[in-house]
Amino acid sequence: MDAHSRGRADDIDPADQWVLNPQTGNYELRLNHSAGESSSPSRTATATEGTGRRGDSRAGSGGRGAGTREREGAPDGPRREVPGQRSRRSSQGGRGAAEPPMSGHRRKRKTKKSRKKKALLWSGGVMAFVVVGTSLGAYLLYEKLNGNIDAIDVGDAGNKDVVPDGPMNILIIGTDKRTGKGNEGYGDNGSVGHADTNILFHVSEDRTNATAMSIPRDLMTEIPECEAKQPDGTSTVIPGTPKERFNTSLGQNGRDPGCTMKTVENITGVKPDHFMMVDFNAVKELTTAVGGVKVCMAKPIDDPKSHLKLPQGESKVQGEDALALLRTRDSFGNRSDLDRIKVQQQFLGSMIREMKSSDTLTNPKKLYKLADAATKALTVDTAIGDAKKLMTLAQEISKVDTKNITFLTMPVIDNPAEPKPVTVVVDPVKGEQLFAMLRADTSLTEVKQKEKAAKGKQAALLKGPKAEPADVRVDVLNGGEIPGAAGATVTWLQNEQGVLKSANKANAPEKIKKTTLEYAPNQADQARALAAMMGLPATAMKQGAADAEGLEAMVLTLGADFKGAGQPITGPAKAPEGVEQASADKAVCAK
Repeated sequence: MDAHSRGRADDIDPADQWVLNPQTGNYELRLNHSAGESSSPSRTATATEGTGRRGDSRAGSGGRGAGTREREGAPDGPRREVPGQRSRRSSQGGRGAAEPPMSGHRRKRKTKKSRKKKALLWSGGVMAFVVVGTSLGAYLLYEKLNGNIDAIDVGDAGNKDVVPDGPMNILIIGTDKRTGKGNEGYGDNGSVGHADTNILFHVSEDRTNATAMSIPRDLMTEIPECEAKQPDGTSTVIPGTPKERFNTSLGQNGRDPGCTMKTVENITGVKPDHFMMVDFNAVKELTTAVGGVKVCMAKPIDDPKSHLKLPQGESKVQGEDALALLRTRDSFGNRSDLDRIKVQQQFLGSMIREMKSSDTLTNPKKLYKLADAATKALTVDTAIGDAKKLMTLAQEISKVDTKNITFLTMPVIDNPAEPKPVTVVVDPVKGEQLFAMLRADTSLTEVKQKEKAAKGKQAALLKGPKAEPADVRVDVLNGGEIPGAAGATVTWLQNEQGVLKSANKANAPEKIKKTTLEYAPNQADQARALAAMMGLPATAMKQGAADAEGLEAMVLTLGADFKGAGQPITGPAKAPEGVEQASADKAVCAK
């Protein structure tokens, strides 16, 4: 369907050409020839213009608090983006299409209760995404929305499949790129754009729950070697550097979002499948398109640096005020980036609830405006670089109930290498525990009683007598991603665990995602002993029907979830103590 030149009149909003068919329950294109057709392709869009607010309260911003506050509405001009950052399109100067007059022949839309219509709009320099129910799939004007989306090839940093088998991980990047009308007042207006706000969004394999883990931009870590596409289309290998702030994984030295994805994988052992990136303008446009987001303040806010003023209690923010709320550091807690992350998480939870409770998803015109703004705001990897692919991904994510979406922050401690720490490092204990949970796809929420019961039955498999290490006989195969993993594991088993009857059988016939241990009924005591040594989950245990004969060995096949000899494959059953969690389904007042 060419949405630019067919099925719409010059004086009618594109969304008004779609009506609900009472016989099918779907929205369909109304071909009303009396309205006429456009003779040439033209783009109509809602121009949501950003206005200036001075004073980025980010640490190290030279221009903080300087200047005056602008309230103009001029369209954005063309600009040079960060490596990999999307180019902002100039405004069309209005909608370009007037509201159609009410007439007797115009059919009134009927409101039909949808089947699990849900929306998930992530913004605020953090997330920008729309999840749309399946019954509205036909409504999306694919050609129009395709023209809005910018995509970047990240090579092997991502996944070529739109919806991967098993768990799904999406890296949301909010850049501090300050191009766009009014944004030059936010401190360092010469910034090339770094990974300012980052969230690793993990969706469980069964789609019953999701975890959104914020990654501090001031995290000191290793930025691994990566290959980045340059503006001229060539690729450059950028050397890795130790002891760098996480936010320099984007923009610095020409790094693109693929480099940020590799940095996340290097830290957590979790490989992002896709990325989505937004900038300052996207925050203003998206919050305006959704009609504002409800927020709650535990105390009145009057920040002279960002000019943010909010009353105590509940209020609604959009556009410039929404960006100011998500950028300010001086209004909450101890004025650290970690406290700002908490406010951003509360804002995003409110955004989800706003979308779920509003009539946006039952109103084609409002949904069109939101989809148009969201796709304009997004830069994504090429694997999901068109509207249809984004729709497919959106439908998959929409299966998660909002009450089972958990926000938390990567566990960190002050950087011990600094006399007066201004950066942080991963908590060596709590961090690895949380990463292991994500790798093992362990839910941070209780979802279904029957699933809990099933886990109880699986756990029972690990209970019972265990053989002595010297009596454990196992062949080890490598079906994972780490070269030489089978040999390293056998060495560890023999030297560290006393399993002398272990043998390296090299590579498995094919790659597998999950580690498995195949054993016979009369080898159960050996299997339990090995599972305890390896930290294997009950789901890895595969008992055969017939007993083993003679000196037959068990078969341990290492999967993609194997991270190294001596590292438990399964994580803890619940989040480490002291890690704060917030539900997307509960309102919290920012302190």
